[in-house]
Amino acid sequence: MLSVLTVQLAHVAVAQTAPQAKTVNGVVEGVTESSGIRAFKGIPFGQPPVNDLRWKEPQPVKNWQGVRKADKFGPRAMQRAVFGDMGFRSNGMSEDCLYLNVWTPAKSANEKLPVLVYFYGGGFIAGDGSEARYDGESMAQKGIVALTVNYRLGVFGFMAHPELTKESPHHASGNYGLMDQTAALRWVKQNIAAFGGDPNKVTIAGESAGSVAVSAQMVSPLAKDLFAAAIGESGSLLGGMSPNSLATAEQSGVTFATGLDAKSLADLRAMPAEKVLEATAKPGVPWFTSTIDGYFLPKAPTAIFAAGEQAHVPLLAGWNSQEMGPNAILGKEQPTPENYASAVKKLYGERADEVLKLYPATNEEEVLNSAMDLASDRFLAFSTWKWADMQIKTGGGKPVYRYYYSRPRPSMTAEMGNATAGLAGGVVKGGDTPASKIPPARGAVHSAEIEYAMGNLASNKTYAWTPDDYKVSKVMQEYFANFIKTHNPNGPGLPKWPAANSGSSVQYMQIDVNTRLETEKNRARYLFLDTYNTKQ
Repeated sequence: MLSVLTVQLAHVAVAQTAPQAKTVNGVVEGVTESSGIRAFKGIPFGQPPVNDLRWKEPQPVKNWQGVRKADKFGPRAMQRAVFGDMGFRSNGMSEDCLYLNVWTPAKSANEKLPVLVYFYGGGFIAGDGSEARYDGESMAQKGIVALTVNYRLGVFGFMAHPELTKESPHHASGNYGLMDQTAALRWVKQNIAAFGGDPNKVTIAGESAGSVAVSAQMVSPLAKDLFAAAIGESGSLLGGMSPNSLATAEQSGVTFATGLDAKSLADLRAMPAEKVLEATAKPGVPWFTSTIDGYFLPKAPTAIFAAGEQAHVPLLAGWNSQEMGPNAILGKEQPTPENYASAVKKLYGERADEVLKLYPATNEEEVLNSAMDLASDRFLAFSTWKWADMQIKTGGGKPVYRYYYSRPRPSMTAEMGNATAGLAGGVVKGGDTPASKIPPARGAVHSAEIEYAMGNLASNKTYAWTPDDYKVSKVMQEYFANFIKTHNPNGPGLPKWPAANSGSSVQYMQIDVNTRLETEKNRARYLFLDTYNTKQ
């Protein structure tokens, strides 16, 4: 009896031993989830970017003595509450935000498992690595070391200014949020083996702004040797959220500083972060985004791709069937062919007839579909197509896999009451508000695929998931996991997915309840948008 009790107590003691990993800066201690996955949350990968480090390239972490607890998410980056679908588990909000999270199935430091580093979306103004939809535990259960990474946002992550350019040893400013991501990738290179990961088998991935960030890491000379494969979900720097010139970005910074009555960079750095953040809500304040700074981005991303100077890595990229709704074209007008044609003429002038041939509409249903397709292409679909297309042409022959995600979300749970889905996956609460007047989705809305791809449907309590949703998630997550492991999404029990650059015609995987291979049908649309955007 005593021996049995001794064994049981020993088992309890082992179960309660917190997992540890030795990083180059010191030892971290995480937690073991009920699934057996080891989670390390809130590991610093850069010094807090505060005071004189505000608007500077991230600096290496200082070493610590003893064991550092890594059992809760660090603070999220400074941001305003702009999206209704972001559920944070972070430890508050702070400029001190450069933390990452690791989920690993490895029992030792010598397993050399494939690694996924995921960048969150949110328009470079919101988001956090603690959001449940990005949680890495499900991917870790598939034999992958999964990470989410925080990065600076908005004015803190992307403001350029002449004084910042002058003080920089690279004569550059802006792109701090993107450099945060690169710093995290350098951390992974140095440390991931301690968590059982292979530093030479890192896949970077992201959705929306996170996808744009993946394309940015692919073109930056600072980052392109730090990963082996890339996944992009809805968006790129090529023809979408294109970077500003340094002169334009600097002028935006000057305008912002003037609005705050800041006479110098020192004044700006002395201001409380909350005051700087509040100022971004004022009318007319610029949207801070990436900059061709001559350092992180040496020239326009399209030029880098055209020259074949981007990272030559396997790429899996795609977009959703409703990245944007018809109202983005129609406004408040009724969906008649006449109103649609009028809206297209306002947007495209003398080239409107070309657009109407490519996105035709002779009745209300066609108007809604074509307006949705045009709005989606203008928003993010075209830029994702351009990214994949250029990687096919100049990516050194590496495979490019394209998908089109079309599974609409199910209805919301009864607990949500009078609510409806809003822009970018957000939720608009009802009551007596006009929430119910937002048109129902006609396809897979922007950001809808994240929980499916990452295996995290159950963590989202907003929607009444069905067996079909779990079926779609199983297929999509298997594709992603296989790509992370082998740089090829194919595997047993999955529809065969050839690379888009493997034959005479471009093929893509349409992911839905009936996941199937399709041949590209709308290339003419993207070629038109390409020439139109180039001439603007």
